Amino acid sequence: QVRLEESGGGLVQPGGSVRLSCEASGRNLAVYGIGWFRQAPGKQREGVLCISEDEGTIVYKDSLKGRFTASRAKNTVYLHMDNMKSEDTATYYCALGNYCSAYGSHYDFWGQGTQVTVSS
Repeated sequence: QVRLEESGGGLVQPGGSVRLSCEASGRNLAVYGIGWFRQAPGKQREGVLCISEDEGTIVYKDSLKGRFTASRAKNTVYLHMDNMKSEDTATYYCALGNYCSAYGSHYDFWGQGTQVTVSS
């Protein structure tokens, strides 16, 4: 019954900003953690951050602290990304779980991803 759908990806210039959306249906987001992950072609998937059921945000990758943040609306979670770099190019996924975790296996539902390309 749970559906997650990411949107907002596309081409962005280095130094630019992007806001990704994760729209959920079938659950009340207020009692779940929503994690963001990313995967570049030929590379492993990595955890980016998570916004918890108490609306705290945890950034798992130290190099992204200060650039990546998250926020919540009624049924949507947003990933805000500033000062984009070429190494940020990846497919970005949102995931829903009972709590926040840096491990993807702790999440129960995933979206299909949205592509973000950083290029000049």
